[in-house]
Amino acid sequence: MKKRFPVPPVIIFALILIAALLTWVLPGGQYIEGEFYPVESKPQTWQVFSAFFEGFSRQSGIIVFILVIGAAFWVINATQAVDHGIRSFLEFSLKMERKTFFKKVGVGNLLIVLVMLVFSLFGAVFGMSEETIAFTLLLIPLAVSMGYDSITGVCMVYVAAHTGFSAAFLNPFTVGIAQNLSGLPPFSGMGYRFICWISLTVISILFVLWYANRVRRDPRRSVMWEQDAYWRDRREMLRDKRNTGIGTADNGLTGEHAAGEQAKSPELRRVKIQCLIVYGLVLASLTVFSVFYRSTQIVVGREVWTIPGLIPGLAILFAFFGWRSINRHNASQPFILVLLAFTILFLVVGVLGYGWYLSEISGLFLALGILSGVAAGYRANDLAGKLMDGARDILGAAIIVGLAAGIIVVLEEGLVIDRILYAMAGKMGTMGRPGSLEAMYGIQTVINLLIPSASAKAALTMPIMAPFGDLVGVSRQATVLAFQFGDGFTNMITPTSGVLMAVLGVARIPYNKWFRWIWPFILLMVLLGAVSLLPTLIVW
Repeated sequence: MKKRFPVPPVIIFALILIAALLTWVLPGGQYIEGEFYPVESKPQTWQVFSAFFEGFSRQSGIIVFILVIGAAFWVINATQAVDHGIRSFLEFSLKMERKTFFKKVGVGNLLIVLVMLVFSLFGAVFGMSEETIAFTLLLIPLAVSMGYDSITGVCMVYVAAHTGFSAAFLNPFTVGIAQNLSGLPPFSGMGYRFICWISLTVISILFVLWYANRVRRDPRRSVMWEQDAYWRDRREMLRDKRNTGIGTADNGLTGEHAAGEQAKSPELRRVKIQCLIVYGLVLASLTVFSVFYRSTQIVVGREVWTIPGLIPGLAILFAFFGWRSINRHNASQPFILVLLAFTILFLVVGVLGYGWYLSEISGLFLALGILSGVAAGYRANDLAGKLMDGARDILGAAIIVGLAAGIIVVLEEGLVIDRILYAMAGKMGTMGRPGSLEAMYGIQTVINLLIPSASAKAALTMPIMAPFGDLVGVSRQATVLAFQFGDGFTNMITPTSGVLMAVLGVARIPYNKWFRWIWPFILLMVLLGAVSLLPTLIVW
């Protein structure tokens, strides 16, 4: 019987048992007004079970936040609005091939740059990960048809999204959760994170361009040359079908096809009406907000900027782009993309200008999910079902957050957590602030090889790392960035990542070939992450 690697809940429960054991063998200790004092420990027994309740109670805000985010994005993904946007983007990129300038630059190069920028942005803003599986199937045939290979196609989607995920500046699943667990304002420190995102994204694009053009000059240098015969044969088969007319339909609406389109027209009209209703509701709400919030104070670190007319300006932009999107043939998907874009804009404004926290952000995304479902034409029961499906899909991550908090509960109740921090400070204190920060980064990287789940790892490590950073003089922002880098880069190489294995499966890339190709890139990113952490000792 083949042995299976333990799933995160099993690992976390084992860690809770280990934490309980530590309360029996470690001497106790407490920090009181910054000074450490030895005390008697309180050995934990049956408390390993009651710790779950306390852990869930402590992390209830984060748990609800995760459920709401999962529900909202499930609805958006179900509408296929993001798919529509990316396909439109690809079509636009291919049209540029006719332009003289783009021919000289290389349409393939331009396409790689633009696609990777888009997916990296998606990873940085809302943590795109599982969604890359579907887009991998879309991009690999395109990459192969342009003279590249399947690895290039995977890099354009998966590697780009996970580079953005690693250096995210607005990702609620990493930055949002880790900062909340560290007691930091949500999405604070965005400026330096944005610089890191730009730098790492540019480097990843240059790396992929170097490899892609190497393959294009000599396709047999690809590590996937033999296996990519599947994609080349598939491309030729589709081309033959197009040339012979097999599987193609008349462009005119005739026979059963025309009848089908006519049957759909009442449904399309109903969806457009629902889009107009959502458009009217949102615009009316923004108009009211514009009256009460005529100017906004944006706070970034110690800097404060007063921006008059920010909310009214965003309302005008929404009025324009929302109306324009509704007047397109397939109104719902373009309009939902507009809703998503303005949700992100108002998230930034709300956090930086009005001190929004988990409740406000959760409300914003819940409104996005509901309004997107209405705009897509879902009826009330169907929309409720989609929201429940999304919450159910991400429930595992939410439960893990509560379970992981139980580890800290056991260590705290046993009065040994401060003893552990004191010992860590003593060991790493001799390294200085840079050494301690890099050590935390290394610990996060190693843990990620075992627990790829960002939310689980944040719940497990941040309650320990954040106060430890305080002891050694490392800011909590720097500790969160060390978590991000440690959580992100090795996701692209660890076999415990379900998303990676799924992407490689649909791409038909054997893991051993992927490992052989990707490890120099991962090593480069890990080293760049270590270097990027050092300025935080000054910036933060």
